[in-house]
Amino acid sequence: MNVKNNILETIGNTPLVRLNRLTRELPCEVFAKVEYFNPGNSIKDRMAVKMVEVAEAEGKLKPGGTIIECTSGNTGMGLAMAAVVKGYKCIFSTTDKQSASKVDILRALGAEVIVCPTNVEPEDPRSYYSVAARLEKEIPNAFLMNQYDNLANRQAHYETTGPEIWEQTEGRITHLVVTAGTGGTVTGTAQYLKEKNPDIQIWAIDVYGSLLTKYFRTGEIDMGEVHPYISEGFGEDFIPKNYDMSVIDHFEQVTDKDGAVMTRRLAKEEAIFCGYSAGSCITGLLQLKDKLKKGDVVVAILHDHGSRYVNKVYNDQWMAERGFFDVKSFRDVVNARGKQKLITIEPAQSVSDAVELMKKYDIEHIPVVNHEGEMLGAISENGLFQKVFSNPDIKVEKIESVMEKSYPVVAYDTPVEKLGTLINKENGAVLSKDESGNFHIVTKYDVIQALA
Repeated sequence: MNVKNNILETIGNTPLVRLNRLTRELPCEVFAKVEYFNPGNSIKDRMAVKMVEVAEAEGKLKPGGTIIECTSGNTGMGLAMAAVVKGYKCIFSTTDKQSASKVDILRALGAEVIVCPTNVEPEDPRSYYSVAARLEKEIPNAFLMNQYDNLANRQAHYETTGPEIWEQTEGRITHLVVTAGTGGTVTGTAQYLKEKNPDIQIWAIDVYGSLLTKYFRTGEIDMGEVHPYISEGFGEDFIPKNYDMSVIDHFEQVTDKDGAVMTRRLAKEEAIFCGYSAGSCITGLLQLKDKLKKGDVVVAILHDHGSRYVNKVYNDQWMAERGFFDVKSFRDVVNARGKQKLITIEPAQSVSDAVELMKKYDIEHIPVVNHEGEMLGAISENGLFQKVFSNPDIKVEKIESVMEKSYPVVAYDTPVEKLGTLINKENGAVLSKDESGNFHIVTKYDVIQALA
C-alpha cells in the first residue's frame, strides 16, 4: 500500500507554482515554492524535524525529554508535531506580536506556550530568547533547539529545499527570492544552489526595523537600525549563526504596509492563500524588477499558510487601523459629492413635513435637531414607511413622537470601512463635523459608492 508511517514523512516535495497576474509585467518566468503544503502548513516543518533528528543523534535529546524553543509559531508547529510522533514534551516562548491563532494551534498539539513582550532587548530576561534559555536550565532533561544558531536549520534546506528547487526547474533557476529571518532557509538553500551554479542570484528580503540589511552591506551591527515592525516571520534584531552572508547576493527591505497589501493580492489574484511574509517576498521581488531580463527563471519561497493570519492581515479592520489600506474617509465621501447643507428637521414639525423634505431633496435620512442645533434623534424613510403602513393618520403627528435614535457622530477622517460597521438596519447613517463645525451625513448608499 502507498502509505506513510506517520505525518512527518509527508514533509517536503512541495509544489512549484507559476505566478501569472502579479508578475505579468516582469520579463521572465516567476514560480512560487508553496510551502504551506507541508503538514504543518509551513516551511519550518523541514528544519524542525531535522533539528530533532540531529539532537537525538548527538544524544542531546533523550527519550521522555522536553523540547524548548523560542518561536513565532511555525517552527513550534513543526517541533510540536515531531514531539507528538516521537513522544516528547514541548514548551515554547513566543512574542506578543504573533497572531493569537498561532498560539492556539501550538496548544492544540499539546504544547505549553509562554507569551513574552516584543519590544525588549534580546538580553532582557523577559524576552522570548531569554525565557527559553532559562527554561532549558531549570527543567531536567530539556533541550533548547535554538533555531537561530542551530546549524541543523540550514542543513535541512541544503538537503531538501535546494535539491527540490533545482530538480523542479531542471537546473534553469537563475534567481532565488526568500524572506530572511533565522537565516536557515536562505542560507541552506543558497549553499546547495550555488554549488550547482554559482551564478544563481540569491535575493534576501528583509523588513524595515531589522538590522540584517545594514549588516549585510557594511558588516556592522547597528542597533540604531532596529525599531518595532509589524511584519511576522522574518527580520531580526541580531545576527543568527545560521547566516553565511557570502552566499547571498542582495538584501532588499520592504515596508509592513506593502507586504500586507501584497499578501492579500496573492490570495485574490493568484488564489494562493499565504502568510504575511509571502506578500513581503513578492513585494521585494517586484522592487527589484529592473534587475531581471527575458529568460530568467525566478523562484520565490512562500513560507506559510494564510489561516494563521485571518485575524490580522486578512482582517479589514486590522488593516485599516494600521493605515495599510489606501482608504477613503468620511471627508473623502463628502468632498466627492460636494459639500451640501445638511437637511434637518425640528421635533415640533410634522411627519408630513419630513415626507416633503425627503421628496424635495431625494434623501432617506433626516437628523432631528432643536433650535440650538443639538442632535435629538432621526427620521428615516424606512422607519416612516413602517409607521405609516400601520397607522395612516400618523402624518399629522409631531416628529418628536415618532423619531428614532440619533445617528452616531464620528471623526471627520474615520475610514469608510469603519463607517460600514456602524451602519445597519437600526442605524441608517453616520454624522460628522468638518473643520468649520458644520455637520455632514454619510449613508449606506454613500459607503457602497465609496467602496465600489
